[in-house]
Amino acid sequence: MAEAHQAVAFQFTVTPDGIDLQLSHEALKQICLSGLHSWKKKFIRFKNGIITGVFPASPSSWFIVVVGVMSSMYTKVDPSLGMIARISRALDNTGYMSTQTKDVVSCFLFGTGLWVALIFTMRYSLRVLLSYHGWLFEEHGKMSRSTKIWMAMVRIFSGRKPMLYSFQTSLPRLPVPAVKDTVNRYLESVKPLMKEEEFKRMTVLAQDFAVTLGPRLQWYLKLKSWWATNYVSDWWEEYIYLRGRGPLMVNSNYYAMELLYVTPTPIQAARAGNTIHSIMLYRRKLDREEIQPTRLASTIPLCSAQWERLFNTCRIPGEETDTIQHLKDSRHIVVYHRGRFFKVWLYHNGRLLKPRELEQQIQWILDHPSEPQPGEAKLAALTAGDRIPWAKCRKTYFARGKNKQSLDAVEKAAFFVTLDETEQGYRTEDPEASLDSYAKSLLHGQCYDRWFDKSLTYIVFKNGKIGMNAEHSWADAPIVAHLWEYIMATDWFQLGYEEDGHCKGSTNPSLPCPTRLQWDIPEACQEVIQASLNTATLLADNVDMNSFPFHTFGKGLIKKCRTSPDAFIQLALQLAHYKDMGKFCLTYEASMTRLFREGRTETVRSCTSESCKFVLAMVDPTQTAEQKLRLFKAACEKHQHMYRLAMTGAGIDRHLFCLYVVSKYLAVESPFLKEVLSEPWRLSTSQTPQQQVELFDFSKYPNYVSGGGGFGPVADDGYGVSYILIGEHFIHFHISSKFSSPETDSHRFGKHLREAMGDIIALFGLTENSRK
Repeated sequence: MAEAHQAVAFQFTVTPDGIDLQLSHEALKQICLSGLHSWKKKFIRFKNGIITGVFPASPSSWFIVVVGVMSSMYTKVDPSLGMIARISRALDNTGYMSTQTKDVVSCFLFGTGLWVALIFTMRYSLRVLLSYHGWLFEEHGKMSRSTKIWMAMVRIFSGRKPMLYSFQTSLPRLPVPAVKDTVNRYLESVKPLMKEEEFKRMTVLAQDFAVTLGPRLQWYLKLKSWWATNYVSDWWEEYIYLRGRGPLMVNSNYYAMELLYVTPTPIQAARAGNTIHSIMLYRRKLDREEIQPTRLASTIPLCSAQWERLFNTCRIPGEETDTIQHLKDSRHIVVYHRGRFFKVWLYHNGRLLKPRELEQQIQWILDHPSEPQPGEAKLAALTAGDRIPWAKCRKTYFARGKNKQSLDAVEKAAFFVTLDETEQGYRTEDPEASLDSYAKSLLHGQCYDRWFDKSLTYIVFKNGKIGMNAEHSWADAPIVAHLWEYIMATDWFQLGYEEDGHCKGSTNPSLPCPTRLQWDIPEACQEVIQASLNTATLLADNVDMNSFPFHTFGKGLIKKCRTSPDAFIQLALQLAHYKDMGKFCLTYEASMTRLFREGRTETVRSCTSESCKFVLAMVDPTQTAEQKLRLFKAACEKHQHMYRLAMTGAGIDRHLFCLYVVSKYLAVESPFLKEVLSEPWRLSTSQTPQQQVELFDFSKYPNYVSGGGGFGPVADDGYGVSYILIGEHFIHFHISSKFSSPETDSHRFGKHLREAMGDIIALFGLTENSRK
C-alpha cells in the first residue's frame, strides 16, 4: 500500500558486500521539518510564558527600569535610598570586581529587583480591584462616579496588549459564602415550590444544618479555598462529570448548529476543507495565545483557563471514574466515513495544509471503495453507551497491537471528524421537521458515527451543512461557541470558495494519502459494541427535540421594555411551563463564575416567588395590564439580582454541592444536603452567548444567523431549553424532552413559549412593527 511506504524512513538489506542502507530522503525531510515545528512551538510557548509571567508589565519595561537606575549613577541621585550602596558593599567581599563594575552590577540587581516588585504590586493591585463587584449591581445604563474611577484604575493596571492567559494570576479566588446566607437563599428559592407543611419541615432541616453540621463542613471548605485555586471546579469536574457512569451522549454532550439559511457550498469535501483549515487557524492562534481574553464592558477580564483543553483532548473511560487526556500538540485528525476510520495528517513540508489540499484528502476518503472491517463500523458506539462496559472493553481488547495503535490515533487526534452520509439543515418546504432532524443528528447521530469521548466531534453533512458535538467535562459551552463563531466567519468572509463550489487554490499531487486505521475486533468485543449501541439507541430514540427560530421580535424590541433580554426570556419560560404543566418547578439557568480564577458555572434558580406571582397574574383575567407590568418588573429585577449573585460567587448550588462532598469525605450524613442534592431540575435552561459580534454584520447580512446549540433533557419528566439571541431581531430556541414521559411534549412547550413571548411583549403595547 502506498501509505504504508510513506511511513518507512529507511530500509536495509544484508548482502555479501555488507549492509546496503537505503535512505528515504522524503521521510527524513519530514522528520526534520517535524522537529523544527516542535522546537518552534516550544520557543513560542517559552516566549509567551515570559510575557504572561511578567504581565501587566512587559519585558521591555525591565530594560527601561534598569537603564533608568543606571542613569541615576551619573546624576548623583540615589533612587534606592542606600540599597545600591549596600549591594555594592556586599559585592566587595568577592574581591574580583572593580569599583565601576560593582556599581554597574549593583544598579542592575537593584533595577531588576525594583522591576519585579513593581510587577507584583501591579498584579496584587489589579487582583484587589477585580475583587470589587459593586459595578454589577448598579442600574443598567447608569454608572456611578466611583465605578467610573474604579474602571479607569482597572484599565491602568491591566497593561497593554494582553494575551489569552495574561490575567490568570491577577484574577481573585472564588469566595466561600456564609452557610447561613446560602441556607436562607435556598429556603427563599424553594418556598414557592413547596406546600406549607413541606416548607416548614425543610426550614427545620435547613436551620438545624446551619447551626450544627454546616459550620464544621464550612471550616474544611474554607481551608480548601485558601489552598486550592478554586474550591469548586476540581470537584465539579470529577463528581458531576468524570464519575458519571451513564452515557455521555444526550445526557452530557451538547451540540452547535451553523448558519441556518445559507450554505456556501453543497460540496461536502470542500466545506470540510475550508472549515478544518479554519479550526486549525484558530488552534494556531490559541497555541500562540493570540486570542484576546474575554472582557466584560471591554475592561473586566474573565478566566481563560478552559481554553487550555480545547484541542488534543479526550475523555478516557475508567471503571470507577474517567480521566481527561490532554496533549500539548497533535498533528493529525481522525475522519470517520461509512463505517471506516482514517488518519489525516494536517501538516506537510512543515506547514499547515491549505483548504484545497484538505479538500483533496477528504475527497480521497469519500471516494475510497473499501468496506468496514469486522466490528469497525459501529465501534464508536462504545463511547455512546454506559461507561463501565466501555472501560472494561478498552482494557481487554484495546491495550496492545493494532487496536491500541488505532485507538491512540483517535484519542490523540486534534479533534474527530465525521463525514455524515445524511443531508441536514433548514428546508423551506418543511422548516420544523428539518430543524428537529438537524438538532437530533448533532445531538446523537446514528449513535455510532460520533466519537463522544473527544473534546470536539466536527460533523460535515452530505449537503455541505456542518455542526459540532462537544464533550462537557473539560469546559463549558462559551468556549466552543467562541471557536464556532470564528469558524463560520473565517469560512465565509476570509477563505471563501470558487464559483464551482470548491476551495480556492490547487491540489497537491505530492501529498501522502490518508491512512486507513486497522482494527482486529474479536466477536466478544463486537457483542459489547452491540450492547452499547442498543443502550444508546434506546436513549436517542427517546429524545423529543424541537428546534425553531423566533422571528417575531428580538432583543432590540425587548430592550425597549427597559429590561434584560435574558430576564424577559426566563419569565417567558416560566409562563410557558405553567401553561404547559399547570404548575411551577425547580428551574436551572446556567450562569458563569469566570470573574474568578478557574471559575466555571453557577446555578440561577429562575423560579422565584416574584416570577410565580407574575405568571399567576398573566393567567388571571381579572388582573389589569398595569398590575401585570408591575409584577413583571419586580420579577425581572429579582432575576437579575439572582444572576448577579451567582456571577459574584454568592450562588446557592455550588456551595451546597461542595459542602455535600466534604460530608461524604467525613462520612457524616446530612438529611438536608441529601434532600437538596436529590431535587430534580425539571426545567433546565441555558443561553448560548454571542461573543464576537464584530465578526458578523447583521445589517449587511441579515440571513447570516446561527441556530446556536442545545442539549438533552436533564430530568426524565422535564425539559431542556437552550436559546441564542442573534443581532437585534432574531432568537433561536432548542427544546428537548423525552417521549417516555406522558407529561412532556417539546412541540407543545414550543407553542406555549411562542405564546408567552407574545403575551409579555403585548403588555408594553409593542408589536413586531414597533422595532422599525
